Amino acid sequence: MTHQPPPAEAPARPADVDTGFWLWLVALPLMVTGYLADAFFSASKQASVLVVAVTVLFALAVAALVLTFLFLMRSGYRWTRTVLTGGGVATVIYTGASLFSADRDTVQAVIFAVTGIVGSVLIMGGTVLLHRQDVHGFFTK
Repeated sequence: MTHQPPPAEAPARPADVDTGFWLWLVALPLMVTGYLADAFFSASKQASVLVVAVTVLFALAVAALVLTFLFLMRSGYRWTRTVLTGGGVATVIYTGASLFSADRDTVQAVIFAVTGIVGSVLIMGGTVLLHRQDVHGFFTK
């Protein structure tokens, strides 16, 4: 009978991973709020109730998926960090383009701008923290 060494322990979760997780977690409801506010305000102008309902379901499904990826990322899964990075960059680009391309009423524009800008800054901050050199060793799964 051969003696096998005990399995190597996973590295402790760095503080940057926790901070990035919390930045993303705060950004998620902000971005969903801005997206849904856009949908509700535009519903009164041109969209039907069905379109708004589908938009709400889509936003909630994407938010649940992102939340799941956040918890998996916090557990050390590298692929979730990659997916979140791609989704975060796409979200920031979409939000930046939408800030200037859509015609919104004042209240709608303020809600979208505040939630979009603050959420985008939080997403990019969280993404940067998740790609720092000290963090790479944590993502082993």
